[in-house]
Amino acid sequence: MSSKQDILDSKVSEALQGGGEKRIDSQHKKGKLTARERVDLLLDEGSFEEIGMLATHRSSNFGLDKQKFLGDGVITGYGKVNGRLIYVFAQDFTVFGGSLAEIHAKKIVRIMDLAMQNGAPLIGLNDSGGARIQEGVVSLGGYADIFYRNTLASGVIPQISAIMGPCAGGAVYSPALTDFIYMVQDSSFMFVTGPNVVKTVTHEEVSSEELGGASTHSEKSGVSHFSVANDLACINDIKKLLQYIPQNCEEESPQYEYVPGNELRADLNSIIPENPNTPYDIKDVINALVDEGSFYEVQDSYAENIVCGFAFLGGKSIGVVANQPAFLAGVLDNNASNKSGRFVRFCDSFNIPLLVLEDVPGFLPGTDQEWNGIIKNGAKLLYAFCEATVPRITVITRKAYGGAYDVMNSKHIGADMNYAWPSAEIAVMGAKGAAEIIFRNDIKNSNDPEATWKEKEAEYADLFANPYNAAAHGFVDEVIEPAQTRKKLIRAFEMLKDKVTHLPKKKHGNIPL
Repeated sequence: MSSKQDILDSKVSEALQGGGEKRIDSQHKKGKLTARERVDLLLDEGSFEEIGMLATHRSSNFGLDKQKFLGDGVITGYGKVNGRLIYVFAQDFTVFGGSLAEIHAKKIVRIMDLAMQNGAPLIGLNDSGGARIQEGVVSLGGYADIFYRNTLASGVIPQISAIMGPCAGGAVYSPALTDFIYMVQDSSFMFVTGPNVVKTVTHEEVSSEELGGASTHSEKSGVSHFSVANDLACINDIKKLLQYIPQNCEEESPQYEYVPGNELRADLNSIIPENPNTPYDIKDVINALVDEGSFYEVQDSYAENIVCGFAFLGGKSIGVVANQPAFLAGVLDNNASNKSGRFVRFCDSFNIPLLVLEDVPGFLPGTDQEWNGIIKNGAKLLYAFCEATVPRITVITRKAYGGAYDVMNSKHIGADMNYAWPSAEIAVMGAKGAAEIIFRNDIKNSNDPEATWKEKEAEYADLFANPYNAAAHGFVDEVIEPAQTRKKLIRAFEMLKDKVTHLPKKKHGNIPL
């Protein structure tokens, strides 16, 4: 028996070494942790149970039969994060460059199936050179098997991807199908075709970092949701994100015990500038309303004219969507619509109530916006809100103009409660532009057109640039003192906690993609 145990111990020891000390040292010199180190940091101490440690490839092409590593370049298993069940796979760059092939893919698929069957989040730690070309089409089939399960799992369990090294070609589509993507600065990149192919086809000279680095995807493309400094920061941020989301679509959003205190926020009474065209930072409003220090922003460097993120309010996890008047005056554009629409759909998938803070002057005009599909992209956000059945509350802090008023979770598209501050302006458009249209002839025929324009502008503003006309029609449930907002929100979300809404029976809708 002891000899058999020795054989097992030897194989386990071999598997734990990955690609060997030399390759592990190389990984460390790049400022990267090994796959096992990443898993150990992610999961609660002693909780990891590995599956498939002794699996190896079965290919003999191009001398692969002479190169076999236990585990085949990916570590898979389950464990706990803060006491909650999590499934994880971590690609091992020290083994075949973390390349994906038949057995490698089968291990990942096995973990994905278990995560679905048992209703727990799936975390993928990606660090791979791509498909293992020695295994040919088998590798491509492995990718497709994973993509298919990503799609089946979408909206059923949370899926989180961390890009902690290269991720190129077909490998990028699995992370793209997941809910959130983390990228590590200076050591990770994602692209469909690399710099060499780009140079050959388009004659563009571009580095891997410029083409698909963390800053590129967090600021320009919006592919990445979080950009972090290093592997350790990435793991810690994933743990933080998990605090806000449930295990699966059947669970309610997380909640911790909360002891009510003084919910008044007097500073909010003076946060809106007297001049309606003066910007302010909506994040100051968010941080004043939610539980102290709990706001966790998503895509903070992309489409900054809208702010999305998670927070706790009265101890309960919520999603926050807010126009940002400090950037592009808070207008809705293509990028902001896509960013917020996707976030709304995630929250609705996992029963996370939505708080919308509205200060929007409209959609961004211009040929660039129109030619790039603002009609279609704006409709994505509209569709997301209309379809959402979670509790939804809107607070209009200042401007709510035109079609953007409708889109930003208005009463007309199913919002449960709509509040407005006294500073709210709810109208088809701003008073200046409206006066120019409505009173064009009066202004044109006046002896003093400028004075007449200002007079008519004030007339329109008195009538519409306030929340009371909307309140009279029932489009706003209550006009509230800003200082009272947090208290109102806590009570309203508590009132809505057992909300039940049934959508019409259908296979699925056809969102304007």
